[in-house]
Amino acid sequence: MSAVAPTMQLFFTERLAKQRQASPATVRSYRSTFVLLLRFVQGRTEKAPSTLDWEDLGVGVISAFLDHLEADRHNSARSRNTRLAAVRSLFRYAALRHPEHAQLIQQVLAIPQKRFNKTDVSFLEPDEVAALLAAPDQNRWEGRRDHALIAFAVQTGLRLSELTGANCRDIELGAGAHVRCLGKGRKERCVPLTAGTVAVLRVWLQERGGLPDDPLFPTRTGRRLSDDAVEARVKFHALAATRGAPSLAHKNLTPHVLRHTCAMTLLRAGVEVIVISLWLGHADIRSTQCYLHADLSIKERALARTTPSSSKPGRYRAPDRLLAFLESL
Repeated sequence: MSAVAPTMQLFFTERLAKQRQASPATVRSYRSTFVLLLRFVQGRTEKAPSTLDWEDLGVGVISAFLDHLEADRHNSARSRNTRLAAVRSLFRYAALRHPEHAQLIQQVLAIPQKRFNKTDVSFLEPDEVAALLAAPDQNRWEGRRDHALIAFAVQTGLRLSELTGANCRDIELGAGAHVRCLGKGRKERCVPLTAGTVAVLRVWLQERGGLPDDPLFPTRTGRRLSDDAVEARVKFHALAATRGAPSLAHKNLTPHVLRHTCAMTLLRAGVEVIVISLWLGHADIRSTQCYLHADLSIKERALARTTPSSSKPGRYRAPDRLLAFLESL
């Protein structure tokens, strides 16, 4: 076994699990990054992952891997930067254990994040939400599960990892109905549930049964739904929902769009941005301010409160025909 393999194993068992106490979602994200990286390097070098050494993971290889993510796997710049952050974390840990490779490690750590244009967040209008909720076939068990999952996601705004990680015991449907979840940075938060969501979940939990530690939204066999499975179900129902809301055909509907929809619903209802930030579990309120830019109606209401200018329309006319000719060139 090479020097890379034991260091990577210790990175997960010592650095992430013991020192940083990383959440399961973080561990899964880092794991998938290194699986992709090792398979990429194996394809280039024809070496087994357990035999790779640090020279096989130089700055050229890591840069090529990042380009591969964008060109071949069609990852966005955000996803590329997320993978790079995981690689950097491993190399910072390796710097303490392998000072003999300090120059190589420093070169990898110097790879910059990729800049990208920030677009307005995508969210669903009320008629689109209604069409999406009506899409699952509630004559089937999967349809009733998906209907409950979508209604729950739109109202609570939980992250995808929080949706798939929710257990039956996390739901309280009595007085002060709420859901408890463990979010980014291992921060616990409590999100209230509306009467409509409580009614949907009460019916679902009666049918679902299960023990307190069982997943809230399982597969047919009782296992926890994967992130990919939830994304696939949302896209499947979005396609069917276009019959009721044709505008959905122009939106890339993902579970994160349901989270954006929750935020925009709260914002349009007049909820303060700081409250929405706490609701969504944002570490920094600046992460919530993007919703202020997404809703044009907020800006239109601000414009309606201003005094319109009294300037008269007109166009510039050159005082001389020769000057007009020259300015037209």
